Amino acid sequence: MSARFEALGTTVTVAAVDERETAAARDAVAAELAAVDAAYSRFRDDSELAGVNRAHGATLHVGPILLDALRVAVAAAQMTDGRVDPTVGRGLRLAGYDATFRLVAARDPSSFTPRFAIAPGWQTIELDEASSTVRVPAGIELDLGATGKALAADRAAHAAAEAAGCGVLVGIGGDISVVGPAPEGGWPVAIADDHRAPIGAATPVIAVASGGLATSSTTVRRWRAGSQDLHHVLDPSTGRPVAGPWRTVSVAAASCVDANAAATAALILGDGAAAWLRARALPARLCRSNGTIEYVGGWPEDAR
Repeated sequence: MSARFEALGTTVTVAAVDERETAAARDAVAAELAAVDAAYSRFRDDSELAGVNRAHGATLHVGPILLDALRVAVAAAQMTDGRVDPTVGRGLRLAGYDATFRLVAARDPSSFTPRFAIAPGWQTIELDEASSTVRVPAGIELDLGATGKALAADRAAHAAAEAAGCGVLVGIGGDISVVGPAPEGGWPVAIADDHRAPIGAATPVIAVASGGLATSSTTVRRWRAGSQDLHHVLDPSTGRPVAGPWRTVSVAAASCVDANAAATAALILGDGAAAWLRARALPARLCRSNGTIEYVGGWPEDAR
């Protein structure tokens, strides 16, 4: 038995090995995600992140959740050589992703003409963990969407495991985190372009026993602005939506954060993604725009 609810603009799934503890796990996840939303939602004027983005270059003291999210975002930028960059916030806003996706998708396309902005670069973020402060130069806007949802999954899974006293799985959209002993044979997870898609006979399913699994896709969060079809995965070096060969990349790693950063970087890397993932010994499934699949790092090819 699992619990499902809506949070952070997507569907959240919570499962506990001891089904009697599902409610406790769900409550712990809901509380953690509410705190995450208040700390680093880009779409709440009262979030801490919104305060950082409108600080006009001032140094601000931030709470532990936002501090953790900023640390993780900077680490992901370093790990991916800047391909996953939290300074894409202004670029996303100019491209039209300036509100919750439900509002963006419902907008009249003719009411908005997109613009594009190269990301200033994660090196512009002055983060002092010792003093819990951050400074971002005036005009730079942060977006933690690439790593923030995955971090929320990891944080929520740890909170749920503590509350339930058993192994748990937390899924937030396409991001999954597993903490504690898994059920025999692992947690079955279906792989799809869209986490909301119904599971059919041809849907590949893998077993996850620990760590994290993330799927990044250019097919789901799409909108029209002016005459252009756009999506939310931007190449920081151009500020434009990625137009590479992959429509979906799934990666397994030691944490959901690591998996998400690698999956997003792979979309941006394009033809070089498989070699990049292979060099890092990360199991991955890459789906091309035409539906053909490439497997890397021992990802189970025949899993159905």
